[in-house]
Amino acid sequence: MKTFQLSLSENGPQFNIVEQSQPALGAHDVLIDVQAWSLNYRDLAMLGGGYPGNDKIVKDPPLVPLSDCAGVVCAVGSDVTRVVVGDRVSPIFYQDWFDGNLTATNVGSTLGGGVDGVMSEFFSCSEESVVKLPDYLSFEEAATLPCAGVTAWEALSLGDIKPDQTVLLIGTGGVSIFALQLVVAQGAKAIVISSSDEKLAVATSMGASHTINYQATPDWHIEVLGLTKGVGVDHVIEVGGAGTYEKSCIATKLSGRVSLIGVLTGYPEQNPSPYLVMAKRLTLQGIAVGSRERFESLLQVMDEGHIHPVIDRHFGFDQLPMAMQYLSSAQHVGKVVLTK
Repeated sequence: MKTFQLSLSENGPQFNIVEQSQPALGAHDVLIDVQAWSLNYRDLAMLGGGYPGNDKIVKDPPLVPLSDCAGVVCAVGSDVTRVVVGDRVSPIFYQDWFDGNLTATNVGSTLGGGVDGVMSEFFSCSEESVVKLPDYLSFEEAATLPCAGVTAWEALSLGDIKPDQTVLLIGTGGVSIFALQLVVAQGAKAIVISSSDEKLAVATSMGASHTINYQATPDWHIEVLGLTKGVGVDHVIEVGGAGTYEKSCIATKLSGRVSLIGVLTGYPEQNPSPYLVMAKRLTLQGIAVGSRERFESLLQVMDEGHIHPVIDRHFGFDQLPMAMQYLSSAQHVGKVVLTK
């Protein structure tokens, strides 16, 4: 089977396709014939050495990249009971986080960062580490869910999203677009900010209540307050990092919530002041994808609402470096996928 391997060198990241034997299965393992994969900004971080708990690329290279895929179970171990051959499945992001809170023992089990990922024609894992997929989703659509989809749903679930709430979404990448779809499906309002009027038009067509071009309106947080009659939003899906964090807090109502997910604009040079969090009684929640249970509840919500993930562009299996380059250009709305 073909497998991508990523290594780092003085000349930068190097991708290689190698031929490997299909993995031998333990009694509780399953083998997935992978049909589609998707990219996340996290995958770009691996090109620079990853980050704590997600640095196999440095500690034990090479790394099989990517965390997200979908396919068909083509073989099972002798004692497998959760799935059968022919089931359509996706592996979970944290391979041993099944429910409850994230623990220190789970952190190192992240696909494509803590351990080898899924960018191979076949992938094997424990039967406990997969979820079954609803029939209405294509493999390409299902492959977008394990990281970005679950992350968005984890944040909204912890925030107990309700129809009378307003949620602020930063940008139009994978997590933000999933959050937009889920917010609209729950009957709540979404305010979306982006630097692109074209992307904002897409967000409007998907049900965003208001959009703001943050290049044309640098003080977008003030406009958000105006749109909410000075109250502020109930919840922010904060993927921006240093460049947006403080404004996001200002734009949030008293006793509101800010879910910290990404650092697209970089890490802060110094720790931000906690004053706004204290003064506004904000709940500041770090989000690290979610458990298998959260993935399964996401699939139920999507199935009930017949929600289809937004795919911006398709690439072939052999085009992984090109797909990564496209993702880094930030031209996309939604997800970038690869297919067999």
